[in-house]
Amino acid sequence: MKPPSRSSTRRRALGLGLLVGIASLVTPAQAREATPVAVRELHVVTSGGFTAAFEALADRYQRATGIRIVTEHGPSMGETPQAIPHRLARHEDADVVILARSGLDKLAAQDLVAPATVTDLGLSKIAAAVKAGAPVPNIATPDALRSTLLNAKSVAWSDSASGVYIQSTMLERLGVADQVRPKGTMIPATPVGRIVAEGKAEIGFQQLSELKAVKGIRILGLIPESLQKVTPFSAGVVAYSPHQAEARALIAYLASPKAYPIIRASGLEPASQRAEP
Repeated sequence: MKPPSRSSTRRRALGLGLLVGIASLVTPAQAREATPVAVRELHVVTSGGFTAAFEALADRYQRATGIRIVTEHGPSMGETPQAIPHRLARHEDADVVILARSGLDKLAAQDLVAPATVTDLGLSKIAAAVKAGAPVPNIATPDALRSTLLNAKSVAWSDSASGVYIQSTMLERLGVADQVRPKGTMIPATPVGRIVAEGKAEIGFQQLSELKAVKGIRILGLIPESLQKVTPFSAGVVAYSPHQAEARALIAYLASPKAYPIIRASGLEPASQRAEP
C-alpha cells in the first residue's frame, strides 16, 4: 500500500488540531447545560401565615426527594417591595408561591400564577397577643373585646389579609372604629408579634400561625367566632417557572394528608380539598 504523502499527513494533523481547539472552547458548564439534568432546586415565595408549616414540610421534602428548596418570605399584600405581588411582577426567581387565597387569585388573574394549579393548604384564624408578663385582657366575647380595644393605649395589626379585615370590617362591626383607628398602626412586613414583644404596641392582632412563631408574647387566643375571619392560605405554580411539573409535585405534597399534623401544629387547620381556580 502506498504510504500517505507529507501533505495529507499535514492536513490530518491540522484537522485534528482544529477539532481539539474547538472542543477547548466549550466549557464544562456549557456542556452540562447542553445535557438535560434533573431539577436540583425549587424557589418558593411564601407569606408569614404559612411560613412555620412550610419550613418544617420543606425540610422533609428535601430529604425525601433531594431537591433543594430555596425560600423567600414576604407579605401577601401591601406596598413594601418585599410584598409577594411586587416580587412576581419583577419576575424574581420563583417556582411556587404561597399566600392568602385572595391575593393568589389576583396573581392568577394577572397571569403571574397558573390558575389550574391554585390549591388551598390551610385555614387561618385571627388571634390577639400582648407582651409576655403584661396584664392579660379579656377578648372572649364581642363585648369584652370592645372594652379591651377601647382601654388599650396602642393597637397593632398587619398590612396583610387579617389587618385589612380588622381595620375595615371588625372595628366597624364593634362600633369602635372612630376611637381605635387613631391609636392603631398597620404594620408592613414586620410580624405584629415582634412589635408587641418590643413594647411598641399594647395589643396586637394577626393570624394565629404567625403569632405562634414569635417569642416574648402571650397569645390571648382567637377573637370571638362571630367576628372571626377565616383566611385560606393557598399555593400555586408561578406562570413563568421553568419547572412546572416539579412545582406541581411540591404543591401536591403540601396539600396531602402527610402534611396535616405539621399544618395543625403551626396553628392552621388543613384544607382538605383542592380549591377551584
